[in-house]
Amino acid sequence: MHIMEGFLPSPWWEIWFLISLPFIIIGVYQLNKLVQEKREALPLLAVAGAFVFVLSSLKLPSFNGSCSHPTGTGLGAVLFGPCIAGVLGLIVLVFQAVFLAHGGLTTLGANVFSMGIAGPAVAYAIYKVGTRVGANTYATVFVAAALADLFTYVVTSIQLALAFPGTTGFVGAFTAFAAIFAVTQVPLAIIEGAIIMLVFKYIVDLKPEILTRLNLLSESTIQKLREASA
Repeated sequence: MHIMEGFLPSPWWEIWFLISLPFIIIGVYQLNKLVQEKREALPLLAVAGAFVFVLSSLKLPSFNGSCSHPTGTGLGAVLFGPCIAGVLGLIVLVFQAVFLAHGGLTTLGANVFSMGIAGPAVAYAIYKVGTRVGANTYATVFVAAALADLFTYVVTSIQLALAFPGTTGFVGAFTAFAAIFAVTQVPLAIIEGAIIMLVFKYIVDLKPEILTRLNLLSESTIQKLREASA
């Protein structure tokens, strides 16, 4: 997913910077508000950020200019929303680009949008819908995290197809990029969904009051989940 430094031609790398910027500005505002009003959530925020860093650093070569790996952003999106997850993704991607040569600074806008904004937006939407219709919480978290991972790569395929349509045009290029990613990403997404579901269950068992304070789960729902797993 991390498109490497200098791989996207102009004007595409600039366009993705402009598209990502408003989400990051909103995320910074929301993050500052969270820190001021709910300081007890800071350890959980740190865990979400570390989770993104560790999982997204486990890269598998995919094809020239990109790679395949878990994203870890589903957890932050479910807990704090897509914009704060975008800020966490930005911090991780800057660190990886500067110190690990993983991704790049010119392609930062594109990588932030796919991994830090688009994927988390899907995870957040699925979690909210699942909660409203009364779906099993853990199953909802699993689906949200897995599809967030997959959608990240759908967006990356779109980004690459727009920049390099080749002789087959956008549709042909997108199909080719997505098919290559799918070989490694589908199983990785399933594994990531399961891991994030287990982490969420651990939070429910260990610090359920934080989830209540964040308006993610009611006390009655938490009680039911804890009783079911007892």
